[in-house]
Amino acid sequence: MVNLNSQKCVACRRDSPPATFEEKAVLIPQIPEWSLIEEDGIPKLTRRYKVLNFQEALKLTSMIGEIAEEEGHHPRLVTEWGSLVVTWWTHKIRNLHKNDFIMAAKSDAIWEQWEVGASEGRGA
Repeated sequence: MVNLNSQKCVACRRDSPPATFEEKAVLIPQIPEWSLIEEDGIPKLTRRYKVLNFQEALKLTSMIGEIAEEEGHHPRLVTEWGSLVVTWWTHKIRNLHKNDFIMAAKSDAIWEQWEVGASEGRGA
């Protein structure tokens, strides 16, 4: 199994196929901290990252925003005091695509670096 974090997003079009039930069954266990939700009939992946304060939430928002920009795939980011909520879905198809799982894994990789920085006195 190829690590999701090492994969790149592919450009989606309106006719790109959403992730199948079988694909989701393989991908969801690779991002265990994420929740599968539905909003307005659209399936989405969401996760809350807890941080110490608003300044740290802004920094984490920026880091995840940078990787989103690099990959050309953009989440909803809700920055609040003490947390960042990240929600991934593919806007063009109004559904989940493999890209969303890739980006959830990349978000988690940033979070893991963040936690290492916190334990070392915030080098992240």
